[in-house]
Amino acid sequence: MTKAIKLLTALPPPQRERLMALAREVSFPEDTRIFESGTTADRFWVIRSGAVSLDQRVNELRRVTVATLGPGDLLGWSWLFPPHEWDFGAEAFSQVRAYEFDAAAVLRLCEEDTALGLTLVRCVAEILAHRLEATRVRLMEQPAPRARGVL
Repeated sequence: MTKAIKLLTALPPPQRERLMALAREVSFPEDTRIFESGTTADRFWVIRSGAVSLDQRVNELRRVTVATLGPGDLLGWSWLFPPHEWDFGAEAFSQVRAYEFDAAAVLRLCEEDTALGLTLVRCVAEILAHRLEATRVRLMEQPAPRARGVL
């Protein structure tokens, strides 16, 4: 499996500085729902400390954790792609401190600085590819379901 990249350390220093000029420090208490699947994705975060679980709702009563994110990890990518709605839900697994970025401001910056925009999209794509690969590995490690009614 490929090594996970961290968005802020993957950006060259001048591009990181331009992006960080848009950052706002936020915190989430443990057990706080950060966002819900299907709602508007208008921001993203880079986790500074703590842990966040990404989950998928299976039914009205049950959610399944699909990933756990920690320091340096990107939280949220749906802001980058239409229809700009969260594909998963996210909850603070512990006290979380993060940098929050307004998606519209970041997209404007990417239009002004196309080199930064291309680098940012490549970094997000690499992060998504790594998470997809990690999910595939976890699914392959699951035991095969037993067939019912078969002798």
